Amino acid sequence: MTYRILYSGSLVAGRTSLYRYRALERLNQDMVPFDLMKYPSRLQILNTLRNRLPIGPLISRLNADMLALVRREEPDVVWLDKPIYFTSATIRRVKESRALTVCYCLDNPFGPRNDGCWYQFYRTYRLFDLHCLIRNVDISRYREWGLNYVKTQLSYDPIEHFPPPSIWCDSDRDREVSYVGSPYEDRPNFLRTLIEKYKLPITISGPRWRNFFNRREYELYVRGGMLIDSEYREAIWKSKINLSFLTHLNEEDVSHKAFEIAACGGFLLALRCAGHQACFEEGKEAEFFSSIEECADKIRYYLAHPAERERIAQSGYERAIRSGYDNDTQLAKVLERIPVLPSRKVTSATPSF
Repeated sequence: MTYRILYSGSLVAGRTSLYRYRALERLNQDMVPFDLMKYPSRLQILNTLRNRLPIGPLISRLNADMLALVRREEPDVVWLDKPIYFTSATIRRVKESRALTVCYCLDNPFGPRNDGCWYQFYRTYRLFDLHCLIRNVDISRYREWGLNYVKTQLSYDPIEHFPPPSIWCDSDRDREVSYVGSPYEDRPNFLRTLIEKYKLPITISGPRWRNFFNRREYELYVRGGMLIDSEYREAIWKSKINLSFLTHLNEEDVSHKAFEIAACGGFLLALRCAGHQACFEEGKEAEFFSSIEECADKIRYYLAHPAERERIAQSGYERAIRSGYDNDTQLAKVLERIPVLPSRKVTSATPSF
């Protein structure tokens, strides 16, 4: 079924919300964009303050523009990707238009990580018609609250994440072991120990690493800042081994990067957990570690066994395709859930905006 979907999110290059928007387009949905990135302040400090306390003229304009777009476009569905700026009054008026509201949060508003950006969300989340849950821990929460949900999972974008050309080989890989990502939790110390204690050739890319390494360490260990789209994909291609962790404070079951690495045909060496083990067969489709010693041992082994490494990477790619770890497959589950949502009493047949 085709729906007219008004999609609110950060619709710029490198953002997963843009990947999901495009996936819904590929699923033949009639898409109307509402790009949150069109509402920045010229001062970064004001953007930071806006995330923590989303009130004031800019937030008022954003909410008014949303309601005007709903009135003009008359969507069947308003899809809200990490809705941290919309007020409860706005959500109620959207619902009065008879549009169904779908909430998708990649980050976790109820976990132990203190993001400080959920002020408005805590006032609106019970109003949404459907929540897309990507963490198992959330299921009992939303069930207890009596909220409608559909279980989906973190997924890769098939347009951005795909293997290198068939002629690609180890001689094209100039990164022995890579971590591409942010310095969350214990990752800086973990990677520093692999480099300094275990003498392993680790290359790091990503934002904010200057805050965790001194100048000498940064120059030796880090190659490039935040990588997006083709740069991110090529960093995976150029890496013999790709490391992946979990963000425990975000209550992750699996790593988003695990699926992206596999989809890019990369060799995945990830933190051992039930989620990763359910998605990839250990030793055949990916490799896992539970300690830094095991991680170091497996790095040494697989750097010395390229043929085995290639077989596992290829099998991991095939598993990602076969099991539907892509955005299109996962978002199709959400679309299938929409027709069976319970009907809603509308307080006004003709909404006033």
